[in-house]
Amino acid sequence: MVGILILEDGRTFRGEAFGASATRVGEAVFNTSHTGYQEVLTDPSYREQVVTMTVPHVGNYGVNAEDPESAAVHVSGFIARRFARLPSSWRAEGGLHGYLERNGVPGIHGIDTRALVRHLRDRGAMKCVISTDGTPVEELQRALEDWPGMEGRALATEVSVEHSAVVSDPEHPRARFALVDGGCKRNIIRLLTDAGCYVRVHPITDSAEQWMDGVDGVFFSNGPGDPAALTGVIDEVKKVVGKKPAVGICLGHQLLALGLGASTYKLKFGHRGANHPVKDMRTGRVEITSQNHGFAVDEEALLALGATVTHKNLNDGTVSGFAHADHRVFAVQYHPESAPGPHDSRGLIEEFIAFTAGNDA
Repeated sequence: MVGILILEDGRTFRGEAFGASATRVGEAVFNTSHTGYQEVLTDPSYREQVVTMTVPHVGNYGVNAEDPESAAVHVSGFIARRFARLPSSWRAEGGLHGYLERNGVPGIHGIDTRALVRHLRDRGAMKCVISTDGTPVEELQRALEDWPGMEGRALATEVSVEHSAVVSDPEHPRARFALVDGGCKRNIIRLLTDAGCYVRVHPITDSAEQWMDGVDGVFFSNGPGDPAALTGVIDEVKKVVGKKPAVGICLGHQLLALGLGASTYKLKFGHRGANHPVKDMRTGRVEITSQNHGFAVDEEALLALGATVTHKNLNDGTVSGFAHADHRVFAVQYHPESAPGPHDSRGLIEEFIAFTAGNDA
């Protein structure tokens, strides 16, 4: 079966269908990670996105029950130069084709992914439709035109937990966190648990009073969609700022900036991959980081509010971290928990703990 990808500007790619027989719409983006495709597929931050992997061979080590970062596959479509049908790894419990098929995700391979990625870099991330079920092109075009896109979408509310729950309760916790789930990856919880922290996970739609009750600080997680569309959440974030230490990553970074009164904007093609260089402006140290976001925080707005830019993305100079000493806010625009990605930034978990406990600024 032939698979087809149609971009918003009319550029069309045809290849071999893989995974589920389906038609889905979403935002066409690319990820530069060399491994970790199962973590990418299950990262809630990829909700309603059609992800192209820049590494040419994907699926060679199969899939397993240990690597997912959530309970579901969140991408709308998956594309690579070549998908492996037969996995070769002692950890494999199945192949990528069956995994995508069971989760209703269409895939395409055998296309020139270099041309596709160069096009997205030049023109920007854009709306697209992917189809592997033979749907006529005219219907695909209508589906593409009807999809609203990412801007103005409060997708984090769709992937958050429904009820709060304590997931880690050691006898002598080093810090007590309320983890606000806007699309939280499992590895965030793993690392906070391993570090000896009390962790209570909350829906992103809970109130600030619920988040702050009985904890040392509030941790805002990663997640999908447009942060500025979460107006009700931002109102609650404003109630946290200045009352409890607050830390955040990715979407959490953006929400804390908005809670302070700064602004966000959509990046041309976003930062997605496990090889993004970030400079810690406090120490001069450069870390290779894992990132997945399509929006960024406005630096001038942050500085005008008295915040300090602590980290910068060396690829494009965008803000990768900030702190506000007076309001006890510290956040980064990348994934210290990785999964997938390098472990250069794992030390930030310790920084978050110290910052929340009042031992560091």
